[in-house]
Amino acid sequence: MAEKKNVSRRDFLKTSGIAAGALVGGGIIGGVIGANTRQDTAAPSGGEAGQSGGGGTTETVRGLQFFKNQQEFAVLQQATERIFPEDDLGPGAIGLGVPFFIDHQLAGSYGENSKEYMQPPFEVGEATQGYQSRLKRNELFRQGLQKMQQEAQSRFEANFVDLEGEQMDEILTAFQDDEVDMQGANAQFFFRLLRQATLNGAYADPIYGGNQNMEAWRMKGFPGHQAAYINDIESEEFAEIEPHSVGDMLS
Repeated sequence: MAEKKNVSRRDFLKTSGIAAGALVGGGIIGGVIGANTRQDTAAPSGGEAGQSGGGGTTETVRGLQFFKNQQEFAVLQQATERIFPEDDLGPGAIGLGVPFFIDHQLAGSYGENSKEYMQPPFEVGEATQGYQSRLKRNELFRQGLQKMQQEAQSRFEANFVDLEGEQMDEILTAFQDDEVDMQGANAQFFFRLLRQATLNGAYADPIYGGNQNMEAWRMKGFPGHQAAYINDIESEEFAEIEPHSVGDMLS
């Protein structure tokens, strides 16, 4: 986001290096299928969780598992939409259900760092050393979203969700460039977590709450989880295969 380049999302989807079928191994999706994927039908108090955003897309009302503050969740919605925006190729983060995916993950083992060593010393060393903050991921996300709101008010005297797109980008870029003070981790580290969680939510199997209707897979031409390719494997023609999720196999 720091550099403005004339790159279409089609180019991004082709060259981002995010393999749609490999995200489960990326560390964000934890536990047994279903452990972190409960989708409540009741809206949280304080408003509907799935209000519109990003080109008029209206999300089906779904319950939140981690966020209790609707303002924080609204900031998350708009921040992820700026990272993965809706365009003529398909829906963005909000339309794909990415904010709900992140909410559900923060409520589970990923957000609680329950499978990781979380004792001192807390020192940033080599990248191969993994997560080094004293804060759990859900604590870091909450702090980062609150900082985004504070930056919006100090820079533009407005709430983050009411900013213009370029103003939101300015704040996100400040996090990316490590220009915002945070406790327990630096702003750049938080931005990278947010960006990775956004991409994971866009491309993970829909059973985890994101990638609604497998639209992100359709944009990449990824077939998802097929029982077999026996009818197409020897064809010399390019085969366009309707994607299937793990949920299709379980139903």
